[in-house]
Amino acid sequence: MATKASQRLRALALYKELHRLGREYDPRQYNFHGKLRKLYENNRNLTDDQDIEKALKFGEYIKNETLALYSLRKYRHLKRMYPSDSTSDP
Repeated sequence: MATKASQRLRALALYKELHRLGREYDPRQYNFHGKLRKLYENNRNLTDDQDIEKALKFGEYIKNETLALYSLRKYRHLKRMYPSDSTSDP
C-alpha cells in the first residue's frame, strides 16, 4: 500500500494536471474548475486507503477522458479545415 504522503502528492499532482487541462473549457458552458474543486473538497476527508485509491483512479479516468475529448476536438477541427474532396481523388 502507498503511504499517506505519497497518496497526498499523487492527489496534488493530479489536481494540478486537471486544473491545467480545464483551462480549455469555457466556464459559461461547463464549470470544469468548480466541479473539480467540489470533487476534491468532497473527498478530502477520506482516510481508508482503498477509498483514496478509488478516488485517485477516478481522477485519472477523468484526465484520460478529457485528453481524449481534446484530441477529438483537434481532429474535428482539422477535418473541417481540410475537407475531403471526392472529385480530386484518383
